[in-house]
Amino acid sequence: MQYREQIEAYLDAHKEEMLADICRLIRINSTKGEAVIDCPFGEGPAKALAEALEMAEGYGFTVKNYENYVGTADLNDMEKQLDILAHLDVVPAGDGWSVTEPYMPVIKDGRVYGRGSADDKGPAIAAMYAMRAVKELGIPLNKNVRLILGTDEECGSSDIAHYYAVEKEAPMTFSPDADFPVINIEKGSLNGHFVAKWDTEEVSPRILSVSGGKIVNIVPGKATASVVGIGSAEILEKAEQVQKKTGVVFTCEESEGTVIIHAEGEGAHASKPEEGKNALTALLELLCMLPFAACSTTDAVEKLHRMFPSGDHQAEALGINLEDELSGKLTMNFSVLELNEDGLDGIFDSRIPICGTTENVLNVVKERMAEDGITLLNETQNPPHHVPADSPLVQTLLACYEEYTGQKGECLAIGGGTYVHHLERGVAFGCSMPGTDNRMHGADEFAVVDELVLSAKIFAQVICELCC
Repeated sequence: MQYREQIEAYLDAHKEEMLADICRLIRINSTKGEAVIDCPFGEGPAKALAEALEMAEGYGFTVKNYENYVGTADLNDMEKQLDILAHLDVVPAGDGWSVTEPYMPVIKDGRVYGRGSADDKGPAIAAMYAMRAVKELGIPLNKNVRLILGTDEECGSSDIAHYYAVEKEAPMTFSPDADFPVINIEKGSLNGHFVAKWDTEEVSPRILSVSGGKIVNIVPGKATASVVGIGSAEILEKAEQVQKKTGVVFTCEESEGTVIIHAEGEGAHASKPEEGKNALTALLELLCMLPFAACSTTDAVEKLHRMFPSGDHQAEALGINLEDELSGKLTMNFSVLELNEDGLDGIFDSRIPICGTTENVLNVVKERMAEDGITLLNETQNPPHHVPADSPLVQTLLACYEEYTGQKGECLAIGGGTYVHHLERGVAFGCSMPGTDNRMHGADEFAVVDELVLSAKIFAQVICELCC
């Protein structure tokens, strides 16, 4: 590929400067805060954006601040061609840091540690340095590259909604906020919120309450139920069978005639429910094995168990077990439930392949639940995202990745969503290399220095291939 030798030499020579700029941004706590005048996401994200735009302007780019929602840096004033979409906000620091403090960056053992080093300040600066390399090397372009720096990716991406309300999407966009090689397919989703009500019935033995899960995109690792009229010994006898099947562990405690059943499984991301042990579905299975009196609460628990049986990660019971060759299988996670003696409120998380539609997913679940007196409140579902693998953008990204890494480039389909999910012509591209766990969102988050430099080289080559 043309210009590779110059690109590599430039970015190797500017490695320390690039790391210094990354550390400048890490030192700013850009967690979302309370909105104040001119700072829609709090002072931290706005400060990080101002710092990044100051850097970009210093390197000769034309910058613009969109009311502290988004900032942009243009390489030239030519026809729009390529947008690079990164973000400067970070998740809260959390506990457990040992190498350094979250906002005190440290370069150690070939890694730069600190909150945002991998997600997404390091990649954002790598993209900026790719643009800087092309500019300062004098590589002739006939179209523009724009770096878009957002400040609300971690909390809903309202920053990007604000930006695209006034700006048009570029013909091509990639976001260095995920993994290499290229993520060109992101499943759709349905966070199904459902409710039901009934009259309280004073019978015995009966279920008083069931509670499990707090976050919709997490497999619930814990769940509890309160019951009366059945002793712990009988419960634990049945629990042993469920434990052998599901791996979920049950314990009981008694207080004034009420038994509280505790189920402890293992959490996981909802896009990969098979990697967890769902305490909620296991608890429902146990409750359905116990001799409760007939009543509306017992009936509701039995209905939920039929809809969300343990291990049904593809929603066969609900009749939406779809699959296609490109994006794989639909996944289902029963995430949250609050049930008492007069009603229930629950949420499930389903990741939907490309073949999924409102007609064969949402409407099917709505009708299935209605048959059992349960109301699904959703009227829409989030559509999947797909940029064809044979598109010029994807083929160019893969070719540059292969050229610089020597590894086979391939397209990836994921159950989660990235920063480009709602962009028609956007894909995720880097900066995490295959096999690297950057501890994103965890303690001691880091980016591998050589991988950041390599990413910048790849991005610079992409700019040359798409905009020359």
